Amino acid sequence: MEFPRHVYLDIETTGLSRLYHEITVVGIYLVDGSGSRLVQLVGEGVTRDNLLEALEGADTMFTYNGSRFDLPFISASLGVDLAKSYKHRDLMYDCWRNNLYGGFKAVERQLGISRQLRGIDGFEAVRLWWRYRDYGDNDALAVLLEYNREDVVNLMALRERLWVPASIDEDEREVL
Repeated sequence: MEFPRHVYLDIETTGLSRLYHEITVVGIYLVDGSGSRLVQLVGEGVTRDNLLEALEGADTMFTYNGSRFDLPFISASLGVDLAKSYKHRDLMYDCWRNNLYGGFKAVERQLGISRQLRGIDGFEAVRLWWRYRDYGDNDALAVLLEYNREDVVNLMALRERLWVPASIDEDEREVL
């Protein structure tokens, strides 16, 4: 019996504009009946081909605010419309239906989902990237990758806490 393969996806960028900024990390946490695997595309490794290869065999994709940020950013930067290729569920809207508001970190705190890294947010993620890129600071890159890893792993914890099924029907896709 083959289990559906679902992914938790989160990106890190150099800023908020799809027109002026670039993707620095794509984190993909793949889960199926046989286990889980983390894939992180970094810097020049963030390409259309690498992304599609990493997502091969995926059925359902989960994000937080992905409908408004991650997926449009990926589409603009890499020319891949993931919302058309995969079933997608933006967990932010499930949070709203459960009166959980704010960014992902705020929702994690409200639900008691823990993180090892404290005090790191999207702004700090940008600073970590530039420290790595401009000064070769591999420790900064390691922290950035751990931050992204916690994001995608905690997306699964969020889905489970909200009792959102791991597979979704075609009519359950989030509407943009």
